[in-house]
Amino acid sequence: MNRRFCLTLDLKDDPKLIAEYRRYHEKIWPEITRSIKESGIEALEIYLFGARMFMVMEVNEHFSFEAKRRADQSNPKVQEWENLMWRFQQSLPQAKPGEKWMLMEKIFALES
Repeated sequence: MNRRFCLTLDLKDDPKLIAEYRRYHEKIWPEITRSIKESGIEALEIYLFGARMFMVMEVNEHFSFEAKRRADQSNPKVQEWENLMWRFQQSLPQAKPGEKWMLMEKIFALES
């Protein structure tokens, strides 16, 4: 059974930077797509409202945030992408040093 995680992060509130960030996400690098899929993420969407982003991830039973973090740290292309994206992103006030995307807590679900 797949699990869903929702995360959030802010972009710098600059229309030119936000437009450039959007352009990068029109066609992300193939190495990034590969690293996402290899980690057990089966679907990933990012939504944007102003400078606030919201990510929805559907993951399989093999996915682990810790394993993804370790794989990303040892992948030079992922590190290059992350450093490039950090030009556009900014930590949320609640983030610890070095934290980017923050895991959100589900507080409601409509049941059928």
